[in-house]
Amino acid sequence: MTKVYFVRHAEPVHAHVDDRTRPLTAEGLVDRKVVLATLKDKEIDVFYCSPYVRSMATIEEAAAFFEKEILTDERLREREKGNEGNSSGNVLKMRWADFSFHEEGGESIGMVQERNMAALRDILAENEGKSIVIGTHGTALSSILNYYNPKFNCDDFLRIVDWMPYIIELDFEGEKCVGMKEHAYVEKTFPERMASFKK
Repeated sequence: MTKVYFVRHAEPVHAHVDDRTRPLTAEGLVDRKVVLATLKDKEIDVFYCSPYVRSMATIEEAAAFFEKEILTDERLREREKGNEGNSSGNVLKMRWADFSFHEEGGESIGMVQERNMAALRDILAENEGKSIVIGTHGTALSSILNYYNPKFNCDDFLRIVDWMPYIIELDFEGEKCVGMKEHAYVEKTFPERMASFKK
């Protein structure tokens, strides 16, 4: 059996404009200790990650503990937002209702799912029978969870959107997902954003 521990990043500095270089907040740097606490008793063989700063920073302490290099894969990055302006809950619901919908210059959830799943298939093929950590993002991870459970929808995304970090284990026999288990999360609250999402 192959075990994959997906780690959604800790709290980032939302005011930092560049998505790729957005760092963790002071609280996020503290909260990432939950990642090490959750993983330290596991036998982790390899670490993969989105190349984005916040994801790398979230798993770096755990990787150092296991004396493992973090391997990055560009396909694991978060959704490209494009010209979305002040995104509202209606736009969010549109994305989840139609996986081909995206703003100009941005990506649909279907696009995100396609590249993340391509990366995951390669990782599974290269690490059969191992325990793997993958540093990821909210939408990227949600697209993967939807692939294995098509009932995973906008409401499920909203349930986890403010869990930073969030750790969920998926177990595989070959490419077949045979189990799913949530391990840990730290809930952050952003009342204004959630009010917009839930309009």
